[in-house]
Amino acid sequence: MKVVFLQDVKGQGKKGEIKEVSEGYAHNFLIAKGLASPATKGTVTQLDNQKKAEQRKKDQEKADAEALGAKLGELTIQIKAKAGEGGRLFGAITNKQIAEALEKISIKIDKRKLVLEDPIRTLGVTQIPVKLHPQVTASLNVQVLEEK
Repeated sequence: MKVVFLQDVKGQGKKGEIKEVSEGYAHNFLIAKGLASPATKGTVTQLDNQKKAEQRKKDQEKADAEALGAKLGELTIQIKAKAGEGGRLFGAITNKQIAEALEKISIKIDKRKLVLEDPIRTLGVTQIPVKLHPQVTASLNVQVLEEK
């Protein structure tokens, strides 16, 4: 009997898969517990529609991330900090401060998406990679100015 798995079943199949299982197992366990439903034309069509909708959503998220990445590539964020001799900062600029500066210009990015290996400790312009999507990485320019 062919069934469509509604949830992951260990050793049998993952959610959304269509598999052939014994009729007794299907009726007495999978369908009874709500883990699967019989693979009829209607359920297969519904499953295909769900997969297409998920794919469209993923494509839209990627397109939005690429658009935001292009916007970030043209942008330079200015952050003021106290500095000593030779352009060394008292303290450091962290990804949290950069995320807050972006939020002031109404661009909301989670601080964990800013890939800053070490905090910025000098004056000047620094390029920071921003991981917007698993397949999209943008670059953001951060200019640290001396606070007077």
